[in-house]
Amino acid sequence: MFAAHYPTATRTAVPRRTSFISLIAQMLRVRSQRIALSNLDAAALADLGVTRAEALKEANRPFWDLPNVR
Repeated sequence: MFAAHYPTATRTAVPRRTSFISLIAQMLRVRSQRIALSNLDAAALADLGVTRAEALKEANRPFWDLPNVR
């Protein structure tokens, strides 16, 4: 309603709040991806440019430790 009165350059992005259910769903997706990463063979890891040690380090992170990717 009032946004039309302010120039575009002064608006700042307001981060969206994530619902509890979508947060849990994201945690489960990340957990699944980490399990899949830990099960990759040496050739697949080489294709990704990831060492076995790096893959296991990522796979062993707790499920609530989400990456800061937006």
